[in-house]
Amino acid sequence: MMKDANYYITKLGLTQHIEGGAFREHYRAGMLLPQSVLSAQHQGDRNAGTAIYFLLRHGEFSAFHLLASDEVLHFYDGEPLQVYAIDTAGAMHVHTLGRNLDGGERFVLVIPGGHWFALRCEVAGGFSLIGCTVSPGFDFEDFTLDDRAALLKKFPQHAQLIGEMTFERAST
Repeated sequence: MMKDANYYITKLGLTQHIEGGAFREHYRAGMLLPQSVLSAQHQGDRNAGTAIYFLLRHGEFSAFHLLASDEVLHFYDGEPLQVYAIDTAGAMHVHTLGRNLDGGERFVLVIPGGHWFALRCEVAGGFSLIGCTVSPGFDFEDFTLDDRAALLKKFPQHAQLIGEMTFERAST
């Protein structure tokens, strides 16, 4: 039996995420790393790692955002997921998470801390279910979700994608 987005939302207990899509944290390491051993971008002590389920349906996007920590994206099910990443030099890199390894898709992708990135499922009627592991662990204090105008000012060369995958005013 084919599973659809609603199946996973219900079975995994996913709820709406501030950047778009649906998610649920399922792991937060008990070990705390003191801020003194972390980068200046981390705003305090952090759990050693965190992990979430994350689901996007066609027509939704995970808006361009930035983390202080590295994030590892793991493909689980559904249609391929496009990942748009802007590195610290402002260059855009496009990756596809999915099952078609011969077609250039991959199961796992690392987004380094300090890189802006956004996600979307571009297959009509489809969805993408992934896992996201962050180390040092995710904390909203280390999360930046700029609005469209702020990102366009930083990266005018990527105006089309920023216009498609940001909110007019950021929530955080």
